[in-house]
Amino acid sequence: MYIKTLTIQGFKSYRDQTAVEPFSPHHNVVVGRNGSGKSNFFSAIRFVLSDAYTSMSREERQSLLHDSSSSTSATLSAFVEIVFDNSDNRFPTNGTEVILRRTIGLKKDEYSIDRKSASKADVANLLESAGFSRSNPYYIVPQGRITHLTNAKDHERLGLLKEVAGTRVYEQRRAESLKIMEDTSAKRSKIDDLLKYIESRLRELDDEKEELREYYEKDRERRCIEYSLHQRELAECAELLEKLEEERRRDVDASNLRRSEFNEREKLLARLEAELAETGQTIEQRTLEKNQLEHERRDVAKHLAQIESLVEELEEVGEKRADRRGALETELARIRVEIQQKQAQLEQLRPHLDALHAQAEQLRTALEETKARVSALYSKQGRSAQFRNQQDRDEYLRSKIGSLDQFLRSQQMRMDETGRERASIIEQRNATLRKIQETEESLESRKDTVQQLANEYAAKRDRRDELSEIRKDLWKEEESLRSSLAFAGTELSNAQRKLVGMMDKATVQGLLSVEKTAEQLGLKDNVKGPIYQLFSVDDTYKTPVEVVAGASLFHVVVDTDETASRLLEVMNREKSGRVTFMPLNRLRPKEIDFATTQDAVPIVKKLRFDKALTPAFQQIFGRSIVCQNLEIAAAYVRSHGVNAVTLDGDKVERKGALSGGYQDPRRSRLDAVMDVRKWKTQSEADTAKQDEVRRRLTEIEQEITSLMGEMYTLQHRRDEARNSRGPLTDQLQRARVEAEDLAQRLHSIERREADQSLELKAAQTERAGLQEELSTPMSQGLTTQEAAQLETLHSRQDLQKRELADKSNALSELENQRSMLEIDLDENLRRRQEEIGMQLEALGESLGGDDAATASGTQDVSARKREIEALRRRIAEREKRIKAIETELDHLSQSIQDTQAKYEKTKADQAEDARSIARQQKNVERYLSKRSRLLEQRDRCNQDIRDLGVLPEEAFEKYINTNADKLLKNLHKVNERLKKYSHVNKKAVEQYNSFTKQRDQLLERRGELEQSAESIQELIDVLDQRKDEAIERTFKQVSKYFEEVFEKLVPAGRGRLIMQRRADIAGGGSGGGGGVADESEDDGAPVESYTGVSIKVSFNSKLDEGLRIQQLSGGQKSLVALATVFAIQKCDPAPFYLFDEIDANLDALYRTAVANMIKELAENAQFITTTFRPEMVTVAKKHYGVLFDANKVSSIRSISRDEAHEFVEAAATTEPAR
Repeated sequence: MYIKTLTIQGFKSYRDQTAVEPFSPHHNVVVGRNGSGKSNFFSAIRFVLSDAYTSMSREERQSLLHDSSSSTSATLSAFVEIVFDNSDNRFPTNGTEVILRRTIGLKKDEYSIDRKSASKADVANLLESAGFSRSNPYYIVPQGRITHLTNAKDHERLGLLKEVAGTRVYEQRRAESLKIMEDTSAKRSKIDDLLKYIESRLRELDDEKEELREYYEKDRERRCIEYSLHQRELAECAELLEKLEEERRRDVDASNLRRSEFNEREKLLARLEAELAETGQTIEQRTLEKNQLEHERRDVAKHLAQIESLVEELEEVGEKRADRRGALETELARIRVEIQQKQAQLEQLRPHLDALHAQAEQLRTALEETKARVSALYSKQGRSAQFRNQQDRDEYLRSKIGSLDQFLRSQQMRMDETGRERASIIEQRNATLRKIQETEESLESRKDTVQQLANEYAAKRDRRDELSEIRKDLWKEEESLRSSLAFAGTELSNAQRKLVGMMDKATVQGLLSVEKTAEQLGLKDNVKGPIYQLFSVDDTYKTPVEVVAGASLFHVVVDTDETASRLLEVMNREKSGRVTFMPLNRLRPKEIDFATTQDAVPIVKKLRFDKALTPAFQQIFGRSIVCQNLEIAAAYVRSHGVNAVTLDGDKVERKGALSGGYQDPRRSRLDAVMDVRKWKTQSEADTAKQDEVRRRLTEIEQEITSLMGEMYTLQHRRDEARNSRGPLTDQLQRARVEAEDLAQRLHSIERREADQSLELKAAQTERAGLQEELSTPMSQGLTTQEAAQLETLHSRQDLQKRELADKSNALSELENQRSMLEIDLDENLRRRQEEIGMQLEALGESLGGDDAATASGTQDVSARKREIEALRRRIAEREKRIKAIETELDHLSQSIQDTQAKYEKTKADQAEDARSIARQQKNVERYLSKRSRLLEQRDRCNQDIRDLGVLPEEAFEKYINTNADKLLKNLHKVNERLKKYSHVNKKAVEQYNSFTKQRDQLLERRGELEQSAESIQELIDVLDQRKDEAIERTFKQVSKYFEEVFEKLVPAGRGRLIMQRRADIAGGGSGGGGGVADESEDDGAPVESYTGVSIKVSFNSKLDEGLRIQQLSGGQKSLVALATVFAIQKCDPAPFYLFDEIDANLDALYRTAVANMIKELAENAQFITTTFRPEMVTVAKKHYGVLFDANKVSSIRSISRDEAHEFVEAAATTEPAR
C-alpha cells in the first residue's frame, strides 16, 4: 500500500486545484525554492492523515485557506485528497484504491472515504488498520522534529520509548483500576458502619418478641371472628349481585331488541326522508317541465294561428297569382305564336327580297352599260363637228381615257375603303349579336341562380327551424339538470358537513390540504385518497368495519414515502392541519392465516377495493375478524391471537381490552361517507351532463348563427341576382338597337358599294368605247351599224328603265313588309315576351322574408302547410307529455302523501321507543347505582379481609355455624383484651427479620467487594508486568536497530542506547555523567526504576567508550537523531514515510549515507521526502518540483532527475548554506 496520487485545492499556497502525477511506490523526492510551498505540500498530506491540525478553531481553519488578498475572489473552502493504492488489501475496503479526502471551511471540517462522508474516528481506525500506529508518530517527520529529537533530554527519550511501546494504554487502564479500588474501599467502610448499627438494633428487638407473641394469640382470634363476619356479608352481596345481574340481563335483552328496532326505524326514517326529498325534487322538476311545456304549447299555438292566417292569405293571393299567371301564360303563348308567325313570314320574304335585289342589281348594271354605250355613240357622233382633224380627236380621247383611268383608280380605292367599312360593320354586328346571345344566356342563368338560391334558402330555413326545436329541448334539459344539480349540491354539502362533524378540525384541514397540494404539485395520480373513499362494504358489516377502522378511515394512501414527504413538507410549511399517510411501498403487514368459518370471517374479505391497495387494507383490517357474538369473539381472540368484533360493534382485542356499547346509526361515519360519495357521484354526473348539454347548445347556437349568416348571404345574393336582371335587360335592349343600326348601316354601305360598282363598270365601258374610237379613223357621223346599234340601245334602255322601275317598286313593297315585321317583332312582341317572362318569374319565386307582406308574395303554400302539420304534431306531443306529467304528478303526490304518513307514523313510533329507552335508561341508572353500592360493599369486605392479613387455618371453619350476634359479642371481648397490649411494638418481629435479612445481604456484599478488590489488584499487577515487558521489548528492539542503522550510516563508528535507572543515579552518578548501566543489566527491574534513555556513539572507532550526545557537533547530533528515527521505524514499520528536509543539517558524507539508507528502506516502503540537497535527488525513483508564481500560488509537477538537480543547484546559489 502506498500513496498513489494527491490533489490539493485552496490549501495554503495551493489556490488552484493541483493534481500530482502518480507517486512511485518507492522513493519520491520533492524539490523547490525556499518559500515555494514544499512544506505546504508536506503539510497537506499531514492535514489528511490527521497527524496535525486536529480540533482546530475558526481562526486556525482560516489560516489553512489560501490567502486571497492578492486575488479577485475569496477562498471559502479547501480540500486535500489522497488516493492510496490498495492492491495488497491493507485497507479492509475490498477495493484496489482508497480515496481519503478532508475538506475545511470557515464553519466545517469534513472527511470522506471513497466519496462517502466519514468521521475523524473512522479515518483514524482505517489508518490504524493499515499499519499506522498511533503510538509511533515517526512515519511523518516534519521540519524541526529532528532538531527536537537531537536536543531531547534522557527522560524525554524514555517518554518517546514508552509511547512507541504503547504503555499509555496500560497506564490508562491501571488508573481506571485504582479508581475502582478506591470506590470499593469506600463502599466496604459504609457496609461496616451499617453492620454495627444493625447488630445493635437486633439486640433491642429480641427483648420485645415475648410480649408480641401473647399479643399475636389474641389478635389471631380477633381476625378469625372478623373474617367470619366479613365472609357472611360478602356472601350476601354476591347473592344480591347475582339477582340484580339476572334482572339486568333480562332488561338488556329487551333493551337490545328495542334498540335494534329503534335503529332499524332510524334507518327507515333516513330512507323516508331521502325518499321524500327525492320525490319533492322530482315533483319540482316535473312541475317545471309541465310549465315549460304549457308555455311552449301556447307559443306553438300562437305561431300556428299566425301560420294558418298566413296560409289563408297565401292561398287567396295564390289564387289571384294563379289567375294572373294563367293570363300571362296565355298571352305569352299567343305572343310566341305571333313571333313564330312573323319570323316565318320574314323567312318567306327573305328569298324574294334577295332575288329582287339581285334582279334589280342586274337591271341597274345593264341599264348603266346601255347608258354608257348610248353616251359613247352620241359623243362619237358629235366629234366630227367638235374636232377639226383626227389628231385633235385622238388627243382629246387620250386625255379622256387618262381621266377615266384616274377615275377608275380612285373609284377602286373608294370601293376598297367601302369594302373594309362593310367588313368592320359586319364584325361589329357579329360582336353585338354575340353580346345579345351572352346577355340572353346571362339572363337565363340569373333566373336559374335565383331559383337555386331560393331552394338553398328554404333548406337553410328548415334546418334553422329544426335546430331551434332541438335548442328548446336542450334548454329544458339544462333547466332540469340545473335543478337536479342544485339539489345534489345541497345534499352533498349536508353530507360533507355531517362527515366533517365526525372529524377533528386538524384532520379536516389536513385532508383539504392534501387534495389542494396534490393538485399543485401534480401528484393526483400518486395520492390514492383517504381510506374511506377507497372501498365499499355491505350494510351488514358497516358497523364492525367502522369500529375496527376508527380514525384510520381518514388515513391517506399514497404510492411512496417520497410522495408523503413532499406533501408533508408543504403542509408543515403552511401549517395546514394533520394527516396520517400510508405509503404503499413501506407497508409490510403480516397476514394472518385464518380460514372463514360459519361463526367468524376475516373482515378484510368483506371489503371491495382495488387489489393494488391491499397492503393498506391489510394494515388496518388484516388482524381483525367478525363474529356472531362476544363469546365466540373472545374464544377466537384466545385461540388465534386476533382482534374480533361483533356485528353490533362490540370489540375484543388480542391484548385483552374489551369495548362496545350503543352505536348511534345517525353518527355512522360510513353512512356519511356513502352519502358524500353518492351525492358527489350524482353531482359529477349531473355536471358532466350539464356540460355536455351546454356544449351541444353552444354547437347548435353556433350552427344557427352560421345558418342565419348563410341565409343572409343567400338573400343578399338573390337580391343581387334579381337586381342585376334590370341592367341586363336594358343592356340586351341596347344591344338589339345597336344590332339594328348596324344592320341598316350595313345595308346602306352595300347599296353604296353597288353604286360604286355600277359607276366603275360605266367608266370601264366608256373607256372601252373611247379606246375603240381611238383605234378607228375619224368620220363625219355614225356608221349605219352604229346608228342601228344606237337605235337598238335606245329601245333597250327604255325597256330596261321600265323593268327596273317595276323591280324597284316590288322590292320597295317587300322591304316595307319586312320592316314592319321586324319592328313588330323587336319593338312589340319580343319586348312584351320579356316583360311577361319577368312577371312570371317574379310570380314563381319562393324565397320569402319574415314579414307577412313579403311572405304573401314569396312563400310556398305547401311548405307552410307542412309547417302547420308539424306545429300541430308538436302541440299534440306537448299535450300528450303534459297529460303524462299530470298523471305522474298525481302518482308522485299520492306517493309523497303515503310516504309522509308512513314517516309520521314511524316518527311517532320512534318517539314512543325513545321514551321507553329513556325509561330503560333510568332503570339502568338505578341498577348501576345499586350495583355500584353492592360492589363497593363487596370491595370493602374484600379489603377488610385482605387487611386481616394471613389467616390461620381455623379461621375458615371455626365459626362457620356460629350466629352473627354471638360473633359480635366475642369480638367485643377480644378487642377489650387486646387493649392491654396497646404499648407493644407490633412490628418487632417484622423489624427483627428485616434487619436480619439486611445484615446477611451486607455481609454478602462485603465479601463480593473484597473479592473484587483482589481481582483488581491482580489486574494491576498484570498490567504493570505487561508494561514492563513492552518497554523492555521495545527498548531492546530499538537499541538493536539503532546499532544496526548507526553502523550503516557511520561504518567506522559505533552507537548504543543506554537505559538509566534510579539505582544507578543513587549510586553516585548524575543525569549526564557516570553511574549508568547498559540494557543487559537488571532485566527484571520495574519500569518505575527507569529514569531515562541516553545515547553513546563513536564516529571513528568501534572499541572506544564513545561520547554522549551532548558532546557531539550539530551535524553529528542530527545524524544520531536520524538513526534513532530509523530504528523506531524499523521497530514499528509503516506503509510509507514522509520526511521534510531531514538532511538539512547533515554533512555531505552523512547526507549520502542517509540517502542510501532511505534507498534501501524504500524497497519495502514508500518514501516521500523534501530536500535542498543533491544526495536525495540522486537516489530517488521519481522527482517533483514545486513552483511559485508572482500571485503567490504554488503548483507541483513531475520533473526529471536533471531538472531536480538544477532546482537544487539554483537553490544552493541563491540561498546561504544551511
